[in-house]
Amino acid sequence: MSFDDDRNAFLRQRRAVLAGIAGALMLPRAASAFNVPDQPRLITHDYAKVRRRFRTKLLQKGPAPDKYEALAAPPDGEQIFYRSGAGGELELAAWVSKYKRGHHAKPGVLFLHGGNAMGAGQWQLLKPYAEAGFVVLMPSVRGENGQMGNFSGFYDEVDDVLAAADRLAHLPGVDPNRLFVAGHSIGGTLTMLAAMSTHRFRAAAPISGNPDAFRFFNRYPQDIRFDDGNKHEFEVRSALCYAQSFKCPVHVVHGTEEDQFNDRAGLLAARARAAGIRIETDRVAGNHTSALPAEIEQSIRFFRGVAA
Repeated sequence: MSFDDDRNAFLRQRRAVLAGIAGALMLPRAASAFNVPDQPRLITHDYAKVRRRFRTKLLQKGPAPDKYEALAAPPDGEQIFYRSGAGGELELAAWVSKYKRGHHAKPGVLFLHGGNAMGAGQWQLLKPYAEAGFVVLMPSVRGENGQMGNFSGFYDEVDDVLAAADRLAHLPGVDPNRLFVAGHSIGGTLTMLAAMSTHRFRAAAPISGNPDAFRFFNRYPQDIRFDDGNKHEFEVRSALCYAQSFKCPVHVVHGTEEDQFNDRAGLLAARARAAGIRIETDRVAGNHTSALPAEIEQSIRFFRGVAA
């Protein structure tokens, strides 16, 4: 048997194990799951407190898996740096929109890019935020674009998101009381987990984020760097398990051609609403990428409505 055959067999085995765990943990009785009588075992736990206690166990350490381009400031932005990790040992790059300080502080949007690398194409999509009066900061996270740190897949990266939010809050002319978080795809998943981890954000807009790490890693088992023999490693990466931990209003949106998100978005919202959390779900015409411009415009309207 060749190396590729061995690897393919290993990945198939991982998928089967993940599918079994997901079925048992996330949807114990499928017929009633959307009515929320069945609660995941951690639904009442505060995700922020869980994060303070839990440390992921990485069995493989290294950079993020995506190919990347060298980081350089975009024409309408500046490249700055922020500190993250224990003791601030990681210095990571971020791009911030150019803006003029006025008599009144501006609201800020922390936007979390899709994929596992930051690029100029992602930045260009964020122009509507700046035009709407927001200061936009898009951070890279550990292990991306040749930077320091180890990729962990939706866990240690949340620490980077929170550190980047702190950097945005302290930029001159930014109102620290009007910070918002949005993100696309992988950034959408991180948006959910970040919004469960802090009270800093006024509102969150996850776009095409996956709240179910079991389902995500079943599709991308090659991205698993942690101990997949411990189901809690998947739970702490799944917003569905902690849907009652959102600490701000949330607007969840995905494209009409992204059917894989339909049931999970509805289940996430049902579980969050059971705790009195303000959460909206919507769909925008298009697929994972074509719907993004309209989804960004939708997030702007949501942020304005929350801040009014």
